[in-house]
Amino acid sequence: MSPPNLDFLWLEITGRCQLECTHCYAESGPGKTHGTMTVRDWTNVIDQAADAGVCMVQFIGGEPTLHPDLPVLIDYALAAEIEVEIYSNLVHVPDRLWATFRQPGVRLATSYYSDDPAQHMTITRRNTLPRTEANIERAVELGIPLRVGIIDLGDGQCIEQARSQLADLGVTNMGIDRMRLLGRPAQRACNASELCGRCGDGIAAVLPDGTLSPCPLSRWLAAGNVTTTPLTELAPRVQRLAATHISPALPEACKPPCEPQCNPGCNPGVNAPGGGGGCQPKMSCNPNQPCKPNNPCQPDVTPKK
Repeated sequence: MSPPNLDFLWLEITGRCQLECTHCYAESGPGKTHGTMTVRDWTNVIDQAADAGVCMVQFIGGEPTLHPDLPVLIDYALAAEIEVEIYSNLVHVPDRLWATFRQPGVRLATSYYSDDPAQHMTITRRNTLPRTEANIERAVELGIPLRVGIIDLGDGQCIEQARSQLADLGVTNMGIDRMRLLGRPAQRACNASELCGRCGDGIAAVLPDGTLSPCPLSRWLAAGNVTTTPLTELAPRVQRLAATHISPALPEACKPPCEPQCNPGCNPGVNAPGGGGGCQPKMSCNPNQPCKPNNPCQPDVTPKK
């Protein structure tokens, strides 16, 4: 029996970030580290990903541009014929990174909240909106493929104004998602009904310590560690984890088809992977039958061999 298909990987190379966003599912911030994965560990994962048929990786954090070896890892993935997306807050992009980002096979993604600097600072806890907007504009000018996810946290947030501002900056690929009650906003609660339900379906996330999870949002589910177990062996475990601990938390009324579909991988026409409008929680697919059941945190859900 062949192993489950694996098309796309999130590579969470750091927990460090300049921002401390109120809605951060990874609870990133300036005091966090790059984790325990070495550059050799990450390149080993990329090699295994290529052998497994992965066609795209997304470097995330934290803020991936803070990792000193990001250019090395991007070049390594490209050499392995894997497309790359970097999900960055675009607060600070050194000149050396712009040259890396302009390579064929590389694209950028970012989050955006409001055209109002005060609203932006309330959400991110930093006054960085002008820098983010300037770097969005520069990415557009340089012709780097860019998508932007507008995250709606409620409370009168200027969503339509944000969309208009992004259009003025030249952004053509944008989507809207709502805040997920996971990580910092959920105060560490593990609520599988906040997920889209496609976690582990040809996709997986490698966290800064090497843990493999069905996706970055379902990080409390551990299939094992890529530093000790081959990716091809962990892929079936990820699929079983999602089927066991995520799908039961989602009523049948909220099963696919739900739109917009969460389809990462290699489809450039989909506003995915990694957030934005491409991966809505299933609880939003049927407003008359909201998905409410929780999947409680479990201390050890690593499946047995």
